[in-house]
Amino acid sequence: MSRRTERVGSTIRQELAMMMLHELNDPRLKGMPSITRVKVSEDLSNADVYITVMGTESQQQTVLAALRHSAGMMRSKLTKAMSMRTIPYLKFHLDENLKKEMAVLDLLRKVSEENAQRDRERNEAQNEVQQESDLQPE
Repeated sequence: MSRRTERVGSTIRQELAMMMLHELNDPRLKGMPSITRVKVSEDLSNADVYITVMGTESQQQTVLAALRHSAGMMRSKLTKAMSMRTIPYLKFHLDENLKKEMAVLDLLRKVSEENAQRDRERNEAQNEVQQESDLQPE
């Protein structure tokens, strides 16, 4: 990504977040959707907008459909808010990276708990061996 596409993506992210918060009155937008990142193509013709939504899979799909339905209106509002000749077409996607990150964090937590349990068991076994050797006469 070039510096320009990063700046455009950041500006689009901020503007879309404000629109979603203040201007979209679609009743399907439940679960507080949030924009995680915006990836703009090199030629600035397309912007992939990645969102996360709290809720079930069906609620997430409903919010995604509502945002896709409103994409044209949001693009026209972006035209007024940004000083660019052409505004990228908006494509909304659910951000799967967050789910993957949560799964990895959950696995790391489980591994940490298992390691802690094994350490406790080893310490108990060592303490038992030490106590037995202390009780035996030399």
